[in-house]
Amino acid sequence: MEVNRFESIKEGTILLIDKPYDWTSFDVVGKLRSLIKKYTGEKSTKIGHAGTLDPLATGLLVICTGKATKRVMELTADNKEYIAKIKLGETTPSFDLETDVDAVYPFDHVTRELVEATLKNFTGWQLQEPPAFSAKYVNGKRAYEYARKGIDPKLEPVPIEIHSIELIGFDLPFLTIKIACSKGTYIRGLARDIGKALSTGAHLVELRRTRSGIFSIEQALSIAEVEKKLSDLGNQS
Repeated sequence: MEVNRFESIKEGTILLIDKPYDWTSFDVVGKLRSLIKKYTGEKSTKIGHAGTLDPLATGLLVICTGKATKRVMELTADNKEYIAKIKLGETTPSFDLETDVDAVYPFDHVTRELVEATLKNFTGWQLQEPPAFSAKYVNGKRAYEYARKGIDPKLEPVPIEIHSIELIGFDLPFLTIKIACSKGTYIRGLARDIGKALSTGAHLVELRRTRSGIFSIEQALSIAEVEKKLSDLGNQS
């Protein structure tokens, strides 16, 4: 499947973007829409993304334009791969850096061997409780709207599948893991659960999506690279 074909944006193509830190997925869509209008003159190009990334995450965001937007649901359903950095000994309400540390725990007992043995228990199908600070809908509102007011939105566990999980970095209090998983998996939730399984606390401090279905981060372009390609395309017309 061909990707990053800027001459086919209006007709329909798939763009692979390396999402910057602190941008929402909708920020990326909005920026691309603005750049397309600026450099091609197209004012109403259909555009959407296949699989949301949290603002504090970076990495592969699959963008569909034109007729390719019909494939958004199909591509969103693809399996994902992530590199995650987890800090042991501390928890936060959001399970990541969006909120401040709310509790501390000892982690001196944690060894590399213990982590590797524990991670093996996370492969396969399982039920995962989504984070309260998530975009899940509860009674017509996003769960995070309740959580930010100190209200527990009471989210039901959902089935997910961890295809593989590998420890690739051990430097206490930090663990770096590589995860291949089904859609709908919250890596923040996985960080919480790993902390509990290790008899300590944990939260996510870095997250990068490296693969979505058949697409990899090596194929992705930065926003600056996208603008350069659109500018070159505009100069040719």
